[in-house]
Amino acid sequence: MQPPAGSQVSRVPAQRTPPEQLAPPAPAPAPVRPKRPVRTVLAVVAGVLAVLCTVGGVAGFVLYDRATAPDRSAPDVVVDNYLRAFLVDRNDTKAQEFVCESEGDPDALRNLRSEMEQREANFNVVVRASWGPLTSVENGDGESVTTTLTISSSADGQSRSSRREDWQFRVVERNGWRVCGATKVG
Repeated sequence: MQPPAGSQVSRVPAQRTPPEQLAPPAPAPAPVRPKRPVRTVLAVVAGVLAVLCTVGGVAGFVLYDRATAPDRSAPDVVVDNYLRAFLVDRNDTKAQEFVCESEGDPDALRNLRSEMEQREANFNVVVRASWGPLTSVENGDGESVTTTLTISSSADGQSRSSRREDWQFRVVERNGWRVCGATKVG
């Protein structure tokens, strides 16, 4: 079909650019992330604080446990700690930490402490116990620790009496050394 005469339409076929030569469409702009540096910094700080608090709590527990655990590292150490708790501090609860569970509380030493308390009440004096060097000797089921106890009394700062007694303590290793018996020697 021919265009009418005098028409403005060109008789030359339309020329189109082939599709492979067309410019690629402009890419869509990437969405802009809102900047949140404050939130990121707070999250990092909170994470670091949480880790530090956890580490501090664990370290505190371990240090507290070590500081308050009774020292039962050696036979002579456990006898010394037991005598201090039982005769000097007169703290039965603390003394129980150093004795065997099944055979605990050596009766002979309990009788000595009762005698000390009776003398204090009857004569209005202060009775104190002290001990000399502790000597350990290994035996079949543990060790035997010997020492000399000195029982002295005083009133108004003046010494009234003093006596010495040799004692032997049977000590065994059961989750740390423990006193399982006490006997007066001689």
